[in-house]
Amino acid sequence: MGRMHSNGKGISASCVPYRRTAPTWLKTTSRDCIEQICKMAKKGITPAQIGVTLRDSHGIGSVKALTGRKILRVLKHNGLAPEIPEDLYHMIKKAVSMRKHLERSRKDKAGKFRLVLVESRIHRLARYYKRVKQLPPTWKYESSTASALVA
Repeated sequence: MGRMHSNGKGISASCVPYRRTAPTWLKTTSRDCIEQICKMAKKGITPAQIGVTLRDSHGIGSVKALTGRKILRVLKHNGLAPEIPEDLYHMIKKAVSMRKHLERSRKDKAGKFRLVLVESRIHRLARYYKRVKQLPPTWKYESSTASALVA
């Protein structure tokens, strides 16, 4: 899959475990895993960071293999899911920091162009999330109120 706003076609990525079942040496139960996920989410850790922590510190390579549900599904089931999707949140955060940079450096034409590209990706993602009903149909990205979303 190629990049949206550049000409790279990188194929490097992490790979999921081949077997779709929990490993036999893993002593953590499904209930313990769900409790750990909920505990981390209450601290304000994002779903991706929860997955990294479970993989690196607890030896859980795939939460779905252990519990039968992905991390975000577990969070939604327990009412702890973030109100806007994580990838959209990080795009908005990036746009806010770029806008802050452009306030200080008005002559940065390349930065201004990159901001346009980031905001177009935000609009595209928002359109997708409205279609799959993860965002309300009235949700709209506005650069003036974006800093309040990520604060």
